[in-house]
Amino acid sequence: MLTKKDIRKQFLERRLNLDAGTAAALNSRLLENCRQLDYSGVHRVHTFLPITEKKEVNTWPIIRWLRQTYPHLQWVLPRALLSTGEMEHFLWEEHTPLVNSRYGIPEPAGGMRIAPEALDLVLVPMLAFDRAGHRVGYGKGMYDRFLQQCRPDVRTVGLSLFEPVNVIIDTDDHDVPLDTVVTPDTIFHFDKK
Repeated sequence: MLTKKDIRKQFLERRLNLDAGTAAALNSRLLENCRQLDYSGVHRVHTFLPITEKKEVNTWPIIRWLRQTYPHLQWVLPRALLSTGEMEHFLWEEHTPLVNSRYGIPEPAGGMRIAPEALDLVLVPMLAFDRAGHRVGYGKGMYDRFLQQCRPDVRTVGLSLFEPVNVIIDTDDHDVPLDTVVTPDTIFHFDKK
């Protein structure tokens, strides 16, 4: 049985060891599965932009496809406040300037702030997840704190390049399980009740 720390190390290493061709193929198949999701009732989408050096899921093609297919969607991006472990959220418009944080995360330089309660769908980054919908991120707890601020009916969709581990043994009460996780091979739906 693996702890979050073990899983974090193992899956970050797996991702960093992907060659460019394999990573591109996985991201392409993940996009195909994202096209199968139901986006009805969604008006505001919160997304992350990938940290290229960490070979995170490439959300750019997903965003492009959603923008073309659902032009009415409004987009929201986070900005990490590393001193507090919190995130701010900004409307992402055509003219919104993006700057790389010290961790290489493309973030909005500013703009119109959006409250977490105003979001309908959140695309969630991760290193790994289990068969109950619990995720392992980088260990700062920022996304769990953020998801707790969202409405109870917000739809959370994790994006992973890998299939799940069976169980994360050291989840705790502040961990927020996801509704759905999309991988290159499967779409997992979880019952959070």
